[in-house]
Amino acid sequence: MSSLAIDNIGLLITNEPSLGGDGPLGELRDAAVVFEDGVVVAVERAGVDADDRVDAGGCCVMPGFVDSHTHLVFAGDRSAEFAARMAGAPYEAGGIRVTSEATRAAGAAELERLARARRAEGVRAGITHVEIKSGYGLDVAAEAKSCEVAAKITDDVTFLGAHVVPAEFESDPDAYVALVCGEMLAACAPLCRWIDAFCETGAFTAEQCRAVLEAGRAAGLGLRLHGNQLGPGEGVRLAVELGAASVDHCTYLTDDDIEALAGSRTVATFLPATDFSTRQPYPDARRVIDAGATVALATNTNPGSSNTTSMAFCIAIAVRDMGMTVAEAVRAATLGGAEALQRTDIGRLAPGCRADAIVLDAASPTDFVYRPGVPLVREVFAAGRTAWSAAD
Repeated sequence: MSSLAIDNIGLLITNEPSLGGDGPLGELRDAAVVFEDGVVVAVERAGVDADDRVDAGGCCVMPGFVDSHTHLVFAGDRSAEFAARMAGAPYEAGGIRVTSEATRAAGAAELERLARARRAEGVRAGITHVEIKSGYGLDVAAEAKSCEVAAKITDDVTFLGAHVVPAEFESDPDAYVALVCGEMLAACAPLCRWIDAFCETGAFTAEQCRAVLEAGRAAGLGLRLHGNQLGPGEGVRLAVELGAASVDHCTYLTDDDIEALAGSRTVATFLPATDFSTRQPYPDARRVIDAGATVALATNTNPGSSNTTSMAFCIAIAVRDMGMTVAEAVRAATLGGAEALQRTDIGRLAPGCRADAIVLDAASPTDFVYRPGVPLVREVFAAGRTAWSAAD
């Protein structure tokens, strides 16, 4: 097989300290990384031999971003809702129903076109792997359709039938939960790796979420949970109790929540672009990290509360407003996302890992915060191939 080297790297972030680099990110200077057959085969000093060579020009190279929480499959627009919220209206989970109407009406081809366009935008922003949730169909046919579309784009598909109670079940939410746990789960589980639920006032109670997650586990799916977004609640501790891979949002955390996370393998996934969009306070990531919990950053790309594919924006918020260092935020957006998806093949640039990397037009990732809003991703490699280049 032919080999490809990214050479003349000024700063290589490996996320693998065992390779001998500096600090928790395993930083190497004057380095090269070699890809072959879609995986990393070597990390060397600059000047390595390979069949093909990309000159990083002394800039920074790092693992591609791993976005462990997205909702790419949807139709419709909620910009008017966003404008109203910026004018002072509160965010309410029930706005999901607006997107549900448009998503149900859209055909599979149209949903795939829209989702692929969002995915391409994310690739340009350096996101080399995504998790994609359903959750805007809210009936059996539309949820299955959403999962089918997502499965064409990623192998980390999450069934989120328990996103919000649809209007037709408003008077009997338990009947909707039964549908999610029964016919809807049966239709979607073969297409998915994960199951999720929204544990929040205006969405589902802790006991309803428990029923959904336990049904998903029985169907062979891994567990994820939306929790503690709009106020303190039971979501974090429920996720930890059930051994969920991650609990996402974590905007409102008590000392007991943080203690539970620190004593578990459940990853606390922060979604700061959502808190920006909904005018919620930013979570105190510093407390969570100092307690010893594992954290991730994700975009939560969706039409109602986080219509962005910019992980760089999330990093800037995390450092500016959540108490994270640049290194912690970069790790959370790469290896942290991989850990939230319980994957060891992505989020690192080390031999045997998938060859997902981004070349920055910058000397270090500090520029994500120092130069916010500036497009710093120069080239993106996914599975050892150029996925996007600013030169094209």
